[in-house]
Amino acid sequence: MHPIERLRSVARAQGAGPSLLVREAASALAGFGPEPAGLVTACRRLVDRHPTVGPMWALAARVLSAAEPVAEAWRVADEVEGDPTPASLAAVLPEEATAVVLGWPEQVAEALRRRGDLDVLLVDCAGEARGLSQRLLAAGVECVDVPDAGLGAAVAEADVVLLEASAVGPDRFVAASGSRAAAALARSGEVPVWVVAGEGRVLPAPLWEALAVRLERAGDDPWERPQEIVALALCDEIVGPRGLQAPLETAARADCPSVPELLKPLE
Repeated sequence: MHPIERLRSVARAQGAGPSLLVREAASALAGFGPEPAGLVTACRRLVDRHPTVGPMWALAARVLSAAEPVAEAWRVADEVEGDPTPASLAAVLPEEATAVVLGWPEQVAEALRRRGDLDVLLVDCAGEARGLSQRLLAAGVECVDVPDAGLGAAVAEADVVLLEASAVGPDRFVAASGSRAAAALARSGEVPVWVVAGEGRVLPAPLWEALAVRLERAGDDPWERPQEIVALALCDEIVGPRGLQAPLETAARADCPSVPELLKPLE
């Protein structure tokens, strides 16, 4: 497939997890290796189409700042695919805890499957919860489907609320819609809130602001979006490739450089 066609396919993709998206994007970008101008446009198009996928921003930024863009693209894809965050989360979750989870978070789901001893209250988000609950039940994980209206009751029964971030900035993060309410309810009830942020999710301030601008320009009403921005101040811990960290400690680092080519959307 020609790089342009592959790029269009990745840009149009909906519903794929970050690891698959980044692997396919790396393959598409590799075809632009000898065409620097085309590579810049391709990277901008990818982040415009997937503005809330932190690893896509990390891929684009690292490729555009690398001396060997093709090698760097594959390196990023390998890091995202081999992300140790699910194992890190599985290692630190309390034994036999009750966890509230929203939607179908890729890394949280893998951690829950590894543990098997937790009770999961799975709040439906964008119609994804039922598919995940079936997989967790098949893996021997105790799981209860909770409708949106039951979010408050679920949080009140939980030992921990797990919110998976698709991108993290200096003081905010992007997660499934309903995450802001879940975090606020948990804070008022003194239930710990853990944000799960794997490889490539933590962005430098300029790229985070560029992401936020694209999200605001999405055109739909905020309450109709599948994802929303949540304040890190509502959270207690962040779990990532390095294990459990304080939110400000994680936000102080970045998984990629800031590159000016990505700051403005394509017209």
